[in-house]
Amino acid sequence: MILWDVDTQVDFMLPEGKLYVPGAEETAAAMARLVAAAREAGIVHVASADDHELTDPEISDDPDYRNTYPPHCLRGTPGAEKVPETKQSDPLPLSLVPFPPGLVPGLIEGRRELLLLKKTFDVFTNPNTEALLDALDPDEILLFGVATDVCDDAAIRGFLRRGRRVRFVEDAARGLDDDRVAACLAAWREGGVELTTADEAVAAFA
Repeated sequence: MILWDVDTQVDFMLPEGKLYVPGAEETAAAMARLVAAAREAGIVHVASADDHELTDPEISDDPDYRNTYPPHCLRGTPGAEKVPETKQSDPLPLSLVPFPPGLVPGLIEGRRELLLLKKTFDVFTNPNTEALLDALDPDEILLFGVATDVCDDAAIRGFLRRGRRVRFVEDAARGLDDDRVAACLAAWREGGVELTTADEAVAAFA
């Protein structure tokens, strides 16, 4: 099993953030329990994080909130930082510079914290995601984070296309649009995704 942490960054998670997901801060305690329990159990913690610059195609002053969004998680700003509850202590960052896939297993060997940087909502746009997933080869991916109907959805659909087993931690996630969240959950269930809670997940770690 691995823990997959989607975009738990200040700009999404806190009310003062540049692209706040409503209610996200209410999930922070559940997120903290997951991250602490994974650390204790020696479970690999993979995090994705937006790493934007103003020139990125997703960034717009006139956003449509489907393909384009206002400036957020700009590199080097406080908003791009992970919230304290999910902050990794010594992650190996994997940027958009592709590593030869054959080098990735050696690169991540012995590392428990991995950080995938990305420019769009889909983590699989980072050319190293696929090789990382192959190298870790988890029997199950326990996923949490924000936003349920955007970046969580893109990651989960990517995992399902690759035949991966996914459990979604419902109380450690929030979405932007209730109707879209409901549609995502229905589609995921159809694809075999199990829904769980942070407490159930932590009990499974032990």
